Amino acid sequence: MGNLNVAVLGPAGYAKDLGKKGTTSDITFYNLKKGEDTVTFIEPTRYPERLAPLFYAVSLADVALVVVGEITPTLGEWVLMLDEARVERGYVILQNYLTQQEVAPLFHGTVLEHYEFVDADPIALRDLMLGAAHARPSSQPGADASGTIPIDHHFNVRGIGTVILGVVARGGIHKHDTLKVYPGEKAISVRSIQKHDDDFDWAAEGDRVGIALKNIDSDELDRGFVLSSDPNIRTGAHIEARATLVRYWPAPLAVGTVLHLGHWMQFIPARVEAVRDDGDWRQPTLTLALEKDLVYLPGDTAVLHYLEGGKLRIAGHIELV
Repeated sequence: MGNLNVAVLGPAGYAKDLGKKGTTSDITFYNLKKGEDTVTFIEPTRYPERLAPLFYAVSLADVALVVVGEITPTLGEWVLMLDEARVERGYVILQNYLTQQEVAPLFHGTVLEHYEFVDADPIALRDLMLGAAHARPSSQPGADASGTIPIDHHFNVRGIGTVILGVVARGGIHKHDTLKVYPGEKAISVRSIQKHDDDFDWAAEGDRVGIALKNIDSDELDRGFVLSSDPNIRTGAHIEARATLVRYWPAPLAVGTVLHLGHWMQFIPARVEAVRDDGDWRQPTLTLALEKDLVYLPGDTAVLHYLEGGKLRIAGHIELV
């Protein structure tokens, strides 16, 4: 039993031939199931007008499926996002007689350099993704395991109560576990767990889950909130971190610049309060004042976005400590 989360970057609705349409918002989910193996395809559906949906889709992904019909600035943005988010595994479909040699310069030096080129046949693609899911089975976590689940959707279900949707980012959880909601640390209880509409007593890292909760209303939640039992979880609205800027970034970051910090399902405005470059302006140490608390684990990476005009909207990443 395995699950694979796949970011699909290509023509709008491309994933409709790969899975059954599920939850739809600014990201759309398509679900594929065969036996005990499941694949979740994720498309950014209000992009490129908004950048956040692209980040959300990529952030949720184990692998990417990139469909290239022409070489455009949008393709360049996909490459930067996948590289900064470190989506190491993926597949590329070329359309309109494009060749591998034509895309190679754009992919060079990024994670896409190692992606596999595949044909566009939907049946073969479904089999490929199910095989990849089967190769990464989900294992029941130990009784004392801690788990972390960022929330991407939440709502009330009559007769059940508050339900959240998300992907287990770290560790694992069990039915009846007590978790905390971050930010805020409110304690809640896991009433039930579903994976692709089947009931389970547990979920492990990489599983796409629906979780019914006790002791909290849906109105108290928001996208980006995190459920966790991990004692190492940190929160903060004032962060100092080492940044690495993308190779195309034109100049040193200036104090006062407003960036958007992307981590898990969070996309938070952050003002640069101080910059120390230690001799290399492409790897500065930044002091950032965030609009609200960021929830993270030490060692995580967050992607830096710049939305204040200009064609280059992905600035780089920071290492969280």
